[in-house]
Amino acid sequence: MSAAPRGTFGTDEAAELAVVERGGFIESRHAGSAIVLGPDGAVVASHGSPAAPMLPRSSMKPFQAIAVMTAGVALDGASAALATASHAGTAAHVSLVRSLLARANLDESSLACPADLPLDGEARTALLRSGEPARPIYMTCSGKHAAMLLACAQNGWPVEGYLEAQHPLQQQIRDVVERLTGEKVLATVPDGCGAPVHAMTLTSLARGIQRIATASESSPFALYRNAAVLRRSVLENAWAIDGPGRVNTVVIEKLGVFAKWGAEGVMVASAPDGTTVALKMLDGALRAATIVALALLSDAGALQRTAVASVIPELGLDVLGGASVVGGIRPSYARPSARARTTDNREA
Repeated sequence: MSAAPRGTFGTDEAAELAVVERGGFIESRHAGSAIVLGPDGAVVASHGSPAAPMLPRSSMKPFQAIAVMTAGVALDGASAALATASHAGTAAHVSLVRSLLARANLDESSLACPADLPLDGEARTALLRSGEPARPIYMTCSGKHAAMLLACAQNGWPVEGYLEAQHPLQQQIRDVVERLTGEKVLATVPDGCGAPVHAMTLTSLARGIQRIATASESSPFALYRNAAVLRRSVLENAWAIDGPGRVNTVVIEKLGVFAKWGAEGVMVASAPDGTTVALKMLDGALRAATIVALALLSDAGALQRTAVASVIPELGLDVLGGASVVGGIRPSYARPSARARTTDNREA
C-alpha cells in the first residue's frame, strides 16, 4: 500500500470546533476541520482546512457497502445497514453477520478482521461471564467483512487475501470511492480492521456522502440506485448501523439524519434535505463530533434547533462532578457570516 502524504491533516489551519466546560472553566478544547455542503452542493460553511488529506476510517463504510452492492450482491434492509455498520455486537448484529456468511457458504473462520469483544455493555458482560473468548464475529466491522466475503463468493474472487489492496474486491471499492467523491484516492493504508482505507479530503468525503444521501432508487445509474437503497436501509434500520442507545442510532432514529462516525474523530452526517457535513477532530476524539455535526446542520437551516436540543441528553455530553452535572461538551466554532457558492455536482 502507498505511504500517506507528508503533512496529512496538520495543525497549521485547524479551527476550534468544541470545548469541554467544567464549573465555568474551559477544561479542554477540540480543534479540527469541518465542511458543510448545502442541498445544491454549495459550500455553506468551512472551518479549519477541509482540503487537507485525512483518513475517513469507518465513515468510508457507506462507499464500501455500495461497492459490494454494485458488484452484484443484493443487500437491503438490516443487511445493507449492517454492511455499513460499526456495530455494537449484540445478538441481533451477530445473527445478521452469520446470515451474510451463510449466503456465501462460509463461516466466521473466513473473517479476516481481528478478534474482539462486543461494544454493547450487556453483550460484552454476557460473553465474559460465559467464558467465551473474543472472536472476529463480535468485532465492530464484522458486518462489513461478511458483506465483502459475500461479494467475493458471488463473483468468483478469491476469499483468501480479500483485504489486499490489489484484490478485485478492493479495486472495486476504490473505483466506487473515486466515482462518488469525484476525486482520485490520495493514498491507501490499512484500517484498524485490516481493510484498506483511502485517504481523501473532507471536501471530497462530504461530496461523496451527499451523493449517497440524495440518490434516487429510480436513478438510471445502478451506482446511485444502490446508494439510495443503502440510505433507506440505514434510516429504516438505525439499530443495525450502531446499536440501541448508541450515538449514531439515536441521531438516525430521532432526527432522520444519515450519519456515520469513524475512528479518530471523523463524522459525516446528511440531513433530510441533503445538507451534509464532514468533520475531523485533530486530537482523534469522538466525544464532541456528533454535537458539532448537528450544530453545523442546524446553523445551515437543515435541522431545527429544538430537534437537536431534544437529543442532546442522549449524546453523553454531560461533565460530572460526583453525581452532579457541572458542565458539558459544546460546539464553539465561529458561525459563518457568508455562504460561498460552488457548482452542484452531486450525481455525475
